[in-house]
Amino acid sequence: MSSLFHPDVAAMRAKIARLAGMLYERRLLDAAGGNLSARVGDVICMTSRYSGSKYQWNIRPDQVLVVDNTGKILEGEGGISREAKVHLKLLNEFPDGGSVIHAHAPNVLVFAALNQPIPAVLEQTQKFGPIQCVPFAPAHSQDLAENVAAAIRGQEERIKKQAAAVIMPWHGLFLIGKDLDAAYDAVERIDGQARIVIMANLMKLAGMNTLSDEQAMYQAALAAYEGVKH
Repeated sequence: MSSLFHPDVAAMRAKIARLAGMLYERRLLDAAGGNLSARVGDVICMTSRYSGSKYQWNIRPDQVLVVDNTGKILEGEGGISREAKVHLKLLNEFPDGGSVIHAHAPNVLVFAALNQPIPAVLEQTQKFGPIQCVPFAPAHSQDLAENVAAAIRGQEERIKKQAAAVIMPWHGLFLIGKDLDAAYDAVERIDGQARIVIMANLMKLAGMNTLSDEQAMYQAALAAYEGVKH
């Protein structure tokens, strides 16, 4: 059976439509943009252009596109996403990655606006490492796709474990996960981490300990625990 007509493709299109709505409700996508994609066999399921601005992410499974690895539309309603170049580049280059999400998560956008990385400050986000900013390239360009892929290289083990992510300056977040569930989970964790950093810096202004103080204490506690354990 062709991958296009495989039951797994229909199931993935339905799952993408459902998770896209959840990401919007949780303010991790917005009407201005973002997109989701996932590989199924030799095809890719991907949200279509204007899913946010025209449909506010209330999309049907048949509106989720099925494309080949060049972006040729095989099935679905609507046009190809303007950020499809990044999705295709990542899914074609990193075989352990099964899903890509581009998010306009509001706390991450603070770091994107400042062109600053998000430090890893919680146990649940240590596996992602600091979320670095890629060199600037215009939105929707092939240069942006190349810059994102270049920044993901060397993070293959993170993709195998869950996901690897980067920040597009003045734009948003891109990540590739081992599957759609892992990618969805990573978006929530990373935006939560961004909020923690923002709030911690506000608390610093009020005279509380700095994040660097607490990170040093965390590393010391972890080392002490491991020393006792072994």
